[in-house]
Amino acid sequence: MNKLDLIRGAPNADGGALAPIQDYLNEIHARVSKIEGGAPADYIPELGKVDPKLFGIAIATVDGQLYTVGDARVPFTIQSVSKPFMYGYALQHHGRSRVLEKVGVEPTGEAFNSIVLDEAANRPFNPMVNAGAIAVAEMMQGDTLKQRTNNMLELFSSLAARKIEIDEAVYKSELATGHRNRAIAYMMLNTAMIEHDPEEVLELYFRQCALSVTACDLAVMAATLANDGTNPVTDHKIFDTQYVRDVLTVMNSCGMYDYAGEWAYEVGMPAKSGVSGCVIAAIPGQIGICVYAPPIDTQGNSVRGIAVCQDMSREFQLHSFYNHTNVRSVLRRDYRADMVRSNRLRTLEERTLLAEEGHKIAVLEAQGALFFGSTEQLLRKLTELAKDSKYIVVDFKRVHHADNAACKLIGRAVRAMAKSDTELVFASIDNEGSLDRLTRVLAETAEGHALRQFRDADAALEWCEDQLLTGKGSSTGTKFSLNQINLFDGLTPEECRLVEGIVRPLVFDKGDVIMREGDPAKLFFVLARGTVSVEIKLHDKPGRHKRVASIGPGLTFGEMALLDGGTRSADVIANEKVICYGLGVEELHELAEEHPNVMITILGNLTREFSERLRHANEEISVLE
Repeated sequence: MNKLDLIRGAPNADGGALAPIQDYLNEIHARVSKIEGGAPADYIPELGKVDPKLFGIAIATVDGQLYTVGDARVPFTIQSVSKPFMYGYALQHHGRSRVLEKVGVEPTGEAFNSIVLDEAANRPFNPMVNAGAIAVAEMMQGDTLKQRTNNMLELFSSLAARKIEIDEAVYKSELATGHRNRAIAYMMLNTAMIEHDPEEVLELYFRQCALSVTACDLAVMAATLANDGTNPVTDHKIFDTQYVRDVLTVMNSCGMYDYAGEWAYEVGMPAKSGVSGCVIAAIPGQIGICVYAPPIDTQGNSVRGIAVCQDMSREFQLHSFYNHTNVRSVLRRDYRADMVRSNRLRTLEERTLLAEEGHKIAVLEAQGALFFGSTEQLLRKLTELAKDSKYIVVDFKRVHHADNAACKLIGRAVRAMAKSDTELVFASIDNEGSLDRLTRVLAETAEGHALRQFRDADAALEWCEDQLLTGKGSSTGTKFSLNQINLFDGLTPEECRLVEGIVRPLVFDKGDVIMREGDPAKLFFVLARGTVSVEIKLHDKPGRHKRVASIGPGLTFGEMALLDGGTRSADVIANEKVICYGLGVEELHELAEEHPNVMITILGNLTREFSERLRHANEEISVLE
């Protein structure tokens, strides 16, 4: 499904079981539906005929994703919500200085249809009131009214990513009853704020207000403003970034008429309302919102539209003066465990199974700051991965901040995922640092089911691999017999008995250091039961270590002692009670003098093992680049 399909009537982006944003929209729609008050505008007769129960919400992200609920695809006329886009057109084609000669940028404190001009400059106060919008409408390019109308339709079609048409019934209704707007137009003709025939200017203005749109269309238009003037569906640059700033600034101060100041204080989203009952809002770098609900208050604003935006701003901290980074940087990369495995060294059987089944484990690395817009993108990727994953690891190692909105959305995702067949696993959440709030939310969300968190992505990936291997009947676990161990594969029964004669059974408790960096390399080890970790010192962080590998039953460690002796290059520590075999290097060489096939076989197996590790490491590097 491409972006245009999504806008033109595809199903809601509910993402199956994992749909926190869609769930929120469903909840707020049900809650706000109960709000009474207001009435459809009836001073334009056609608007008074609309069903007052209509109620739709649409959210479009800056990369073209659409979320809808209710009557988001029911057509209505755009009315005053056309004004910021016409203002953007005027700026784009005439420049800031020329436009400022015709219309100011100051709030009026008056009704949207007031017959009043700025006394100092004899110009309309701002482009969001009718006087300013009429002056801006005259700036639409074209030699004839037909050309100007076509250019206007082309503008809004490019903004909506589909062909927009005029509702002729509403246009004629406005034309027949728009006497107050005629008074405004003739007054501006008298002050030279418009230069053409006022009736022609008004015809274009009435057509502009009578454009037939849906909440989906307007959400995409608002997202175009949020996306620095580039339509997120078509990637077409419609307004220069410098003019988008001007449009959003005027929307923020004047877009909600004489409710604008309280709106800016409480909601903090650049917005515009229309008397048909719609409200749009643009959150720069994140999303565009449209709410459609015909009943309006005495100030001309949709009652339910205001309620929805108030709730969203409060719930997800969408006020403009919260500092947010661009959402496009949140996804660092994702990969599957058939191509990139944990640092746990595996037997041939285990490696074969992971090559076949590892695609069921996905790792998603996040980065930067998490807020509403960036978390939406993260969760959308989670939804995509969940379609064919048994386990998903989300790595927060490079995330430096998660606000309340992010934490709430992630909490919703956890609850949704708990009901699915995919297990969500978290890694690298610092519960004493910048992500402590997320830790608390996850702890509250985890009530009633296990929520797995690991110190890093490697540990999380290892756990997921273990679960997958266990489910596939892998013969992991205790391996006491030498003929079960890859290192001795190919030895005859007699040769195995000879090797058993020089083996030293060793037992270590959890936390014991089996090998220490710098010690003489006189033994190498074969693990029979339990797991061990290989750790190296971080020389730039004294006293700190990093785990570079984990080793389980049937595998060896310290093998380099066979090749070059010398000293140990890392620490090996028991993760639990461990049983292993120690083989003395000198004793093995002595045995090989009489039975050379023993050493030849062991070294051949070591070579194949090292070759396999190197090959897979190269594959991982190519995937992770």
